[in-house]
Amino acid sequence: MRRGRARLAGRAATGLAVAALLGAALTACGAGPRERVLTFSGSALGQEGAVVRRQLARFAALHPGVRVELRPTPDAADQRHQLYVQWLNAHVSEPDVLQLDVIWTPEFAAAGWILPLDRFRPPVDSFFPATIAANRWGGRLYALPWFVDVGMLYWRRDLLPGPPSSLETLPADVGAAQRRAGLPYGFVWQGARYEGLVTVFSEVLGGFGGRILDDSGDVVVDAPAAVRALTYLRDLILRDGVSPAAVLTWQEEQSRFAFQNGQAVLLRNWPYAYAAMSDPAESRVAGRFAVAPMPAAPGGAPTAALGGSQLAVNAYSDQPEDAYALIRFLLAPAQMLERARAVGQFPTRPALYDTPELAAALAVPPAEARRVIERAVPRPVTPVYTQLSEILQIELHRALTRQAEPAAALHEAARRMRRLLERTGLAPGARRAAR
Repeated sequence: MRRGRARLAGRAATGLAVAALLGAALTACGAGPRERVLTFSGSALGQEGAVVRRQLARFAALHPGVRVELRPTPDAADQRHQLYVQWLNAHVSEPDVLQLDVIWTPEFAAAGWILPLDRFRPPVDSFFPATIAANRWGGRLYALPWFVDVGMLYWRRDLLPGPPSSLETLPADVGAAQRRAGLPYGFVWQGARYEGLVTVFSEVLGGFGGRILDDSGDVVVDAPAAVRALTYLRDLILRDGVSPAAVLTWQEEQSRFAFQNGQAVLLRNWPYAYAAMSDPAESRVAGRFAVAPMPAAPGGAPTAALGGSQLAVNAYSDQPEDAYALIRFLLAPAQMLERARAVGQFPTRPALYDTPELAAALAVPPAEARRVIERAVPRPVTPVYTQLSEILQIELHRALTRQAEPAAALHEAARRMRRLLERTGLAPGARRAAR
């Protein structure tokens, strides 16, 4: 019997966790004497679940003596995260392979829950650099990128001669197009107080040359570039009038519907929106939009917030070599192309963006997608990213709703973020002393 199951039974865990592990125990006990059971945990719903099951079956067929089982988890990220934490805190040996959100890798690495992958010599140069950077912690690589998600700027090709070339000229150019077309909105985005606001801010922040944390881990979100970025977002609503005040309550779907219904010139959203808005039966802008990275101001760079899923090996797995072999198989070009065809997910290998197979699979033209992905920047790679984001969400929203001035809001955010890093031993000075 694989270690960790009895320990979990004695702990307070959700019914789902207990049921999954008891099922695994019965399965393993019934396996043949030479059969090894390898477990994978991740998305298991709809077409995504179907393609995962097909690929796991193909891997097992190529590896006699190995049976691969899918451990379904909730599709909601917060529920999946909670379940993983329960399992891994109990040091259970399965699932062997875990699907992680891009912001979870440093948290799980710092907790000792996932294995460093460097000993397997993964071909890191075969992936987009930002996707690898997001999976390093303490100088080691802890996960590999399965598929990539990025923030995109959707623009109306029938209303603009090209995507906005500069943050500085965007308000005037978009406002003029909005007035010519008689549209209620110019630029719609996600401004509600949640993670989406942080990703929008991070893209504008990069456009002004700023960051949330610098390379040493210092908080720099109250630097002048950050104040300019937050002031810019507020001015889009209050001064320029190209963004409606309603964006301060909007998440992805509300902003998508505004653009899809032909009410806006620009939309900031994720790739999932492209296919839905390309359907003439559902969209008034089908065939009349394209995507680009967010533009920049002088001194900054076009920036796209990085999202997506990663694959990691459970640190308590009894068969890490088999687990890594499964990851290597799932990240092979053939499997990535199959996922693109089945569910429209973007591969993490740049070489695939030059292939006719990917062009036939994606709704987004691969060349346009690649231009955005090449501008992707990870959110701060830190074990406490979620807590830092919660602090920042509050202060960003206070500034945008005129409860605080941008500089004051960011100074307060920075103060609280620095205290968090000091309290958790992650402040740069504390980390250097620990080394």
